[in-house]
Amino acid sequence: MNLILQGAAERADIERIAALAQAESITAIGTGTAANAWRCGGALRNEATAAALDAACQAARLDYAFVMPNQRLSDFKLLAMDMDSTLITIECIDEIADMQGLKPQVSEITEAAMRGEIEFRESLARRVALLNGLDATALQRVYDERLKLSPGAENLLAAAKAAGLKTLLVSGGFTFFTDRIKERLGLDYAHSNRLEINDGKLTGRVIGGVVDAEEKKNTVLRVCREIGASPAQAIVMGDGANDLAMMGVAGLSVAYRAKPVVRAQADVALNFTGLDGVLKLFDHAA
Repeated sequence: MNLILQGAAERADIERIAALAQAESITAIGTGTAANAWRCGGALRNEATAAALDAACQAARLDYAFVMPNQRLSDFKLLAMDMDSTLITIECIDEIADMQGLKPQVSEITEAAMRGEIEFRESLARRVALLNGLDATALQRVYDERLKLSPGAENLLAAAKAAGLKTLLVSGGFTFFTDRIKERLGLDYAHSNRLEINDGKLTGRVIGGVVDAEEKKNTVLRVCREIGASPAQAIVMGDGANDLAMMGVAGLSVAYRAKPVVRAQADVALNFTGLDGVLKLFDHAA
């Protein structure tokens, strides 16, 4: 297998870590946000050295992944992404709550839900209820003033589109943001929750069905059917417990700056590099 290492590190660190995996060669790869990347060929994925490899990479602030040689991005047909804290750097509901002076209360619930300590539907209902009475203009303020794409997002999307992949944004967040991001980035699909607004104010409720973990998974499966792809041809990226179900049906699951419960179950964890670190996992971009 190939061991892919990414991050800012000294050559000596790369050689030491490659030796842990008994790699036969080291080749520098890549440009862009995740410019510092190396492919260690002929590496062995050995349970006996897994803990040492993990500790060494954490200490050197390196992301690592074992991948099969000759895998291409174009082998996949769908790139599906969570929104909050994955495609973008913020949790939108936390920032909306900040307009109400309630960010600490809402953030606490958000964090617990992402760790898997609170069921998502319950956490969403509790958080949205706290927004009751907030002027709906707060949504536009959050979009304009606080919403930023995660590092490497545009590079990843450009490469995915060039390789022929369809793109899906599926979120437990809100349509106000996903619809705008879909249009801004030219995504193919977006699916999320709709906030109820009455007389220009949030009512503290969502309209229609809730986009929870099961709905996220079903959305990935539905889009795969629509484009004639198998779930094994989907790359799915997320950061919280609510993303695990959809990540579990993917051919490649990527945990981005994720909670420990998500990192532990994902095929790949990106803790230090940008979203375009995914591109270094392939021998060729196309």
